[in-house]
Amino acid sequence: MELIKNLFKGDKVVWVVFLILCLISLVEVFSATSTLAFSTGDYWAPFRRHCLFLVGGGLLAMLVQYFPLRVFKLAPLLLLISWVFLVLLQLGLGVEINDGARWFNFFGIPFQPSELAKMGLIITAAIILSFMQEEKGASPKALKYILWFALPTLALIAPDNLSTAVILGFVVYLMMIIGRIPMRQMAKLTGILLAACFLFGTFLVVTPAETLKKIPMLEQRGETWKNRILNFKDKEHKTIPPEQFDIESKENYQVGHANIAITSGHLIGRGPGNSKERDLLPQAYSDFIFAIILEELGLIPGVLIIFLYLILLIRTAKIANKCDKDFPAFMVMGIALLIATQALINMMVAVGLFPVTGQPLPLISRGGTSTFINCVYIGIILSVSRYNSLQAEKQKAIAEGDTAKVERLEEMDKGLERESPQK
Repeated sequence: MELIKNLFKGDKVVWVVFLILCLISLVEVFSATSTLAFSTGDYWAPFRRHCLFLVGGGLLAMLVQYFPLRVFKLAPLLLLISWVFLVLLQLGLGVEINDGARWFNFFGIPFQPSELAKMGLIITAAIILSFMQEEKGASPKALKYILWFALPTLALIAPDNLSTAVILGFVVYLMMIIGRIPMRQMAKLTGILLAACFLFGTFLVVTPAETLKKIPMLEQRGETWKNRILNFKDKEHKTIPPEQFDIESKENYQVGHANIAITSGHLIGRGPGNSKERDLLPQAYSDFIFAIILEELGLIPGVLIIFLYLILLIRTAKIANKCDKDFPAFMVMGIALLIATQALINMMVAVGLFPVTGQPLPLISRGGTSTFINCVYIGIILSVSRYNSLQAEKQKAIAEGDTAKVERLEEMDKGLERESPQK
């Protein structure tokens, strides 16, 4: 019992949510990887691979929960390293998987540099916001410093993975609001971003596909972005009679089969492993796994999964509120917002409320780098929760005059950087 208690430090609710999501992932990925199993001739191979990643990710979460806060302040170095890999991708040195050259292959394991960049930028933004806090909010210079890191990162990610760049930029934007960047600056930034999005979207829609293929940075994905915008726009404004809907067309195939999966599930679903659309729906184990979940488990468990992500977000907000330092509070809120936003986008795509993107469902979809990184995110949240518990124990020991216990607790976090309290 003591061993289990030592392994699962930090917030127990976060651990429970994490383990439930991992359990759902094991069941649904096992079911949804039927096409991969057929192609390899080994039904268990995709499941064994996913189990290894989840077990490895769980061990990473356990390890990271013991890291002192000062370790996470190395994030700017991680961000710079990710820039190097992202530049190499732009030079055509990456591996193309699922119509996107977003990966490198190390010893047979796909590695996605954008995942490192996401983590690096979120924590770097937290460092800047905590360092630049003043009595009435963040210094006006904070926005400039954050943009120095954010703009190059988003520019390097966007050509191959626009949806990831947009989600990451949105989360950094929310972090700046939480970090009390002056409202005048945020209003100007909001206006610029809305204008830029409108102009870029309009440019994609009115520019012929053949022209897009000749424009640097748009030659690979420009036509895909254009088609997704047009298809989503047409779907919102047109009602197509069932007899005229061509589900086999490239534009309708994914969305059509996802809708069939969702409507087939009803309230209680077909049962785990009984999906029929998993063999037809592309990326059923990743981008569209929520549709398979609704088909197999039904609407009620699907809603419960949404609540699990909300619980994780709310619980992380409570952890942040207990922090006596700015940096860990901003860091865990950025991480929780990233996980929740990505989950929301994935589920909205699956039910047809958002244009199709390549975003996996965090901690559930089959993945490599993304699985490890999401588990590290959980470890970081647990590390901050553990830090809060140590601080609470220390304050209690000081009040009781237990000098020996105070010294022992300080030794546990020896080397932890001291920063100014939250204002």
